[in-house]
Amino acid sequence: MEWSEEEHLQLMDKLNIKKSILSISSPGTHLVPGDDKLAAKVARESNEYAAALKKRMPDRFGYFASLPIPDVQLCLDEIATSTSEGCDGFVMMTNGHGVYPGDPALDAVFDELNRRGATLFFHPTTPTCPCSPSALAAGEKPMKAVPLSHRYPNPMMEFFFDTARIVTNLFLSGTVKRCPDIKFIFPHCCGALPPMLSRFTGFSTLVPGPWTGVPEEEAREAFKNQMFFDLAGFPFPGQLRGLLEAGVDHTRLFYGSDFPYTRPEGVELLVGQMDKGVKELFSAEEIKDVYHRNAEKLFS
Repeated sequence: MEWSEEEHLQLMDKLNIKKSILSISSPGTHLVPGDDKLAAKVARESNEYAAALKKRMPDRFGYFASLPIPDVQLCLDEIATSTSEGCDGFVMMTNGHGVYPGDPALDAVFDELNRRGATLFFHPTTPTCPCSPSALAAGEKPMKAVPLSHRYPNPMMEFFFDTARIVTNLFLSGTVKRCPDIKFIFPHCCGALPPMLSRFTGFSTLVPGPWTGVPEEEAREAFKNQMFFDLAGFPFPGQLRGLLEAGVDHTRLFYGSDFPYTRPEGVELLVGQMDKGVKELFSAEEIKDVYHRNAEKLFS
């Protein structure tokens, strides 16, 4: 998908968007399983470009630096370098060739982000197996876990399922509790997660297993105090209501466009739906929070 600074600025001006926080979406910057050298090159060049753009136009652009999971050392290097270059936070995919956030293999990355009190945004990507380093070590090769991809594009459903998968895994692995100073941002109103909240919390506390039991109130408190959610995609009318029922209020919500994967005409259409939808749920002052004041506060 092509992107240009000029087209982005034109869209921002048309929709009265003062500033954009840019990030690399699927497939991320670790493109080929096992090719860490290529991942290092792509991640560094992408982050350098974004840093230069922000430096040149700081009032219009910020950025999340890409973390090329599953390579831990590359991620640690990029955290240090991109912080020195002025990034506003970091972005990682919902899995790196079958290694999912919350996996112990990525603990060092999350511990470093927590030490820095970092903001971490996730972008969904195609679900991939094997889903553990032990399976990879046993010789299993990463493969797409998308049984319906011959009929439906992965962003239609699979991206939402992968988002729900990582949120659940971050809780059940104990990562959320261990890293209270990371500010998590989840896309698309948290994907398919809201209806699963009571299930994964209830199951984890009632059934013994190799996971951390998470009482539902503990998860709801994390939603209220540590997590944020963007409104990209099709959150109205039902999806956002589900997220609000999960204990999220308007102070945790941001506008998101999904541009350029959503083309300008699609962005405009969704903005119209959003303008209508937020008026049914929030007051005029709350809408100002959702549209700009929440982001201004987080990135102050």
